[in-house]
Amino acid sequence: MPRVGLSTDRLVAAAAELADEAGFEGVTLSALARRFGVKDASLYSHVRNLQDLRTRLALLVGGEMIDRIAVAVAGLAGRDALVAFAGAYRDYALRYPGRYAATQIRIDQSMAADSPELRRTAEITYGMLRGYGLAEPDLTDAVRLLRSTFHGYCALEAGGGFGAPRDVQRSWDKAVDALHMALTHWPREADGAESA
Repeated sequence: MPRVGLSTDRLVAAAAELADEAGFEGVTLSALARRFGVKDASLYSHVRNLQDLRTRLALLVGGEMIDRIAVAVAGLAGRDALVAFAGAYRDYALRYPGRYAATQIRIDQSMAADSPELRRTAEITYGMLRGYGLAEPDLTDAVRLLRSTFHGYCALEAGGGFGAPRDVQRSWDKAVDALHMALTHWPREADGAESA
């Protein structure tokens, strides 16, 4: 019987708080059970296992992140939208590193298919990129370029990986400008053509 006061939503919200405090790897069923003063077994009425909890956490924080990005890019197009998108992404990643780490896990496809958060993320991201006149398969390639650039930069910045005296913000601005140039002059594939 589920313990009074516990719910899946409460557990996932608490997991997000725990990620902020202890890092994503600190999000465990035992740590969450201690937070609620219950035994680990009490959580299994609400989540199947640790992977289920972490997937739900990833969806929650992915929704938080894309909501911030959507507000930032509203009414913008082209370079302005890219700058706003990139800035909101970086701000979230650096402000909430534990939560942000959850967005990098592989999502169970059965949960991903029904996720409004992932649909919204695709809509906002692909919508911004369509402003550059991109269509598939170039859209997918461009999304991968943006994600790997943003994630790599944020991970290095958060970990203190930039040791040169050059201002990190100025380098970020240059990186986003370079992405704008790449998107503007994208090497388009023929409709639906896949590389051999």
